[in-house]
This record gives sequence, structure tokens and C-alpha cells, in this order.
Amino acid sequence: MKNVLFGLIAIAAMTQQTPQRAQPPAADTEVYLGDLAAAQASRKTGAVADLTLVNISNNPGYNNQPSFTPDGRAVLFSSNRDGKQTDIYRYDIASKALTQLTHTTESEYSPLVTPDGKGFSVIRVEADKTQRLWRFDLDGTNPRLVLENIKQVGYHVWIDDHRLALFVVGTQGQPSTLQLADTTTGTAVVIDRNIGRSLLKRPGGNTISYVSKQTTPWMVKEFDPDTKEIRDLTPVVNGSEDCAWQTGSRLLMAHDAKIFLWDKTGTAWTETGDFSSSGVKNITRLAVTRFGQPVFAFVAEPVK
Repeated sequence: MKNVLFGLIAIAAMTQQTPQRAQPPAADTEVYLGDLAAAQASRKTGAVADLTLVNISNNPGYNNQPSFTPDGRAVLFSSNRDGKQTDIYRYDIASKALTQLTHTTESEYSPLVTPDGKGFSVIRVEADKTQRLWRFDLDGTNPRLVLENIKQVGYHVWIDDHRLALFVVGTQGQPSTLQLADTTTGTAVVIDRNIGRSLLKRPGGNTISYVSKQTTPWMVKEFDPDTKEIRDLTPVVNGSEDCAWQTGSRLLMAHDAKIFLWDKTGTAWTETGDFSSSGVKNITRLAVTRFGQPVFAFVAEPVK
């Protein structure tokens, strides 16, 4: 028994020290849709609200990285359904239809609709385990490389039609880096080091927010790709790193089964939603629609 315990402790320690990679975690995760407005109103007034969540992945195992289509009518996410590789799925909110978009022998993660609206980009784990940025047409066909020479990409976000912010996995013991990439040149430059997985474009502008892990506590920072300026926004909530912009001035962050809000006019995080009675725990990977609907998506572990 002691050997087993020591083995588990060692595995946990290695997991904490290993850079983030686009690969399934040990815990089962599901992708849920929730009513953000109802959650916030319930928390503000103390009234009982229906915080029922819709499980849109409904698949024991790995389901992760939701993102809304620009019209807010659908959610893209990654899901492993055969125990072999991860593909991209689309859930249409009105019809509740789930469609598998990619059917490849490789694994695809972190789907985002491209700025031209004609496809979606993904992190693809290729046969030799190289992680690069690819794109597909909206129906999941016609895969092609976006950045051929930039490898070990873990996460990404589009800034405009040719620039992206990338989380690039560190190698040989080096920390992960924030890199600014340009598809017209195929190159990228390092902006910061030891960052978290949450890369977000701030609504209403071209700046990118990310979590820096260089300080204690970790810090949400903002990077301006035009001026190259980096500035602090706020410390994170209790060691969390998953965020989403509700508006250009309101940032959401998850911790356990609760959602917290930071407003640029305030100085601290405030609890704005509690889903602990909704059958989930350990909320991560938040996404908020920009289409005027009070809907947001997140990844969480179902309580069993």
C-alpha cells in the first residue's frame, strides 16, 4: 500500500511540473451550457433561481475547450469518443443537434472560428506528436496547416485576420511562452514566459489577456500587439487560470463550482454565480457568447 501511495504522489508531482499540453486529463469532464444572467441575478438578490445546466457533450471521458460561433447559435468543442483520438464537434443550441466535424486519425483540440468566418482553427496533434495550428472548413473538411514552422502549440486566439497569440509548450524543462504569430510571414516572437492556458481577445479592441505564472499570486495581464505593452489587470482567484470576458470591462473566472467577476471599476473579485447545487465541480474553460444571449459554456466534472 505504501508503494502505491508513493507512486500516486510521485505521479501527482510530475503532473504539476509538466508544461500544459493539449491532451486529455485523468478526470471525466463534460461541456455544459448555463444561464449566466440567472446565475448572476440569483447571487445578487439571494432569490432562488433555476440554474439547470444542459450537458451538451454527454460523453463519459474527455470533453473540453468550448467556443461559441460568432452568431452565438452553436458551440464547438473537442471530444474523445472512441478512446483513440479527439475530434471536433458542433452543438446547435436551438435544435440541440450534435454533429461530428472532424474525422481524422490525428487529434484536434481548441476549436475557434477563424476571423473570415469560413472555417475553424485547431491545435492538431500529428502522428509524430508534433502540435501545430491547422484549420478546417466549417463542415470539417479540407484540413491545412496555418503555421508550418511553429511547433508545440498548446492554445491560441486570433487577434485579427493574420495575427494570433499562441501558448507554446516549453521543451527541455523550459516554461511555456506567450508568442505573437503572423500568418503572412509564418513567424512568431516570444512576448512572455511561464503563462497559463487561457488566452483571450478582449472585446472592443485587439488586446489579449493571459495569466502570468511568474508571481505569487498569479496575475491576469493584458498585452497590446500594436504597442507591445504589457500591463497587470488583477491577481487570479485562488490559483485558477480559466477566464472569459463577459464584456470588455467584465472578466469571469472559475473556481470549483463558482464563477467570480472582476470589473475594471472595482478592485477585487466578487462571487457572481454558484453551480454547486447543479451537480458539477471543478469548473474550467469558460466561454461567453457575444450574440446577446444570456448563455455561457464551461467544462466541469460531473458529481457522481
